[in-house]
Amino acid sequence: MSDTYLDLVNSGATKQVAKTLGLPRPARLRRTHADAVDQPLLPGPVLLLGAGAQADAAAEALLSWDLDVHRTLPQGQVGAIVLVLTELEHPEQMSDFALALGGALRSLAPSGRVVTISRPAEGAEPQVAAARHGVDGFLRSVAKELRAGGTGNGIVIHDGVAADSPGVTGALRFLLSARSAFVSGQFIHVTTPDGATPADWTRPLEGRVAVVTGAARGIGAAIAQVLSRDGAHVIGVDMPASGEQLAEVMNTVHGTALQLDITSEDAGQRILELARSRHGRLDAVVHNAGILRDKLLANMTPEKWDAVVAVNIAAQLRINEQLLAADDLGPEGLRLVSLASTSGIAGNRGQTNYGYTKAAVIGMTRSLAPRLAEQGGTANAVAPGFIETEMTAKIPPVPRQIARRANSLQQGGLPVDVAETIAFLLSPQAGGINGEVLRVCGQNLVGQ
Repeated sequence: MSDTYLDLVNSGATKQVAKTLGLPRPARLRRTHADAVDQPLLPGPVLLLGAGAQADAAAEALLSWDLDVHRTLPQGQVGAIVLVLTELEHPEQMSDFALALGGALRSLAPSGRVVTISRPAEGAEPQVAAARHGVDGFLRSVAKELRAGGTGNGIVIHDGVAADSPGVTGALRFLLSARSAFVSGQFIHVTTPDGATPADWTRPLEGRVAVVTGAARGIGAAIAQVLSRDGAHVIGVDMPASGEQLAEVMNTVHGTALQLDITSEDAGQRILELARSRHGRLDAVVHNAGILRDKLLANMTPEKWDAVVAVNIAAQLRINEQLLAADDLGPEGLRLVSLASTSGIAGNRGQTNYGYTKAAVIGMTRSLAPRLAEQGGTANAVAPGFIETEMTAKIPPVPRQIARRANSLQQGGLPVDVAETIAFLLSPQAGGINGEVLRVCGQNLVGQ
């Protein structure tokens, strides 16, 4: 699953040829090393723009992570620019902020970060709502102008959420870090002050028990590895036919393998029984398992349609109901993350069945969110774009190249990029983030 073009334009003589010809040159992204998580958190100092209580809280958080924080542009490159816009009340006030950011962008280091912090427009007076919602189009446009692996994302702080709440600082750290390498042009809404700051930011899931379905390969295996790295005990679930591969993955993470067809009626009960007998608790479930049966709708068969619905959404619904009925296993509330897809947001030719089920996952997640919140839990979804997997490697060469380049980072993501985002949403610091659909697509040029 290597990207030969990316390798060529970043090495040797072909790098110079690509530069001379003006060819697109996707950058190698900065990703977390398993043996040095968050070291360093950023490739340079932070420029913090903005004023007020939120800016002061952001500065305190950045300093607590031993980052070099500046309120004016320092000499040399900066690793990140944090733009605090929580006091915007009229669109005319945006000019100073926008131009200050523009003047600093050329100093952004490779794989640098731009993060905005703002307030939601909903419920505000027209001029305030205009100013706040304008940040949406501004940030997404800035993200498309970044180069050399830079990303731009935003945090939206809702009413009643303190400037220094775990969700705000947790989202800020995630978006600054290498963990968010393939997340760009996205907003994370912090809707409640819930959550907790981890004792160790590099192992936020210490002692938690997490189930991952479809864990035998690809994205599922990467999720298991990252959750284990972050301190979780992992129960990996996959079909009996994938038992050998599942065992290999679980051996590497010292987890537990459960060979199980998730479409069986008692799948949820079997997961509960194993979690109860081995660990006495269950804190998180990642619904990763999914299948493709692509066909134009005119040629769709009942078998292809029904199989996708059974695995991609019906199984999740049934398992969730069984898990939620057992409210004694999650002392801090059950955390769910489901795999959606950009196909469920923007649609995709030949994927009416897949797109339907992935959009259904989003609907399910938003409906479950308030119900889980009553028990201290959360329900969120992650929507990957083009990810380099065995499945996408089977796409014919030309369409595969087109799909890879159709995002702001001009490359496909890696399974670990999806895994890092899921690990963040399961972490204690993300307790105030609920009902969100976070895209991991390099700002794919479809939908939002």
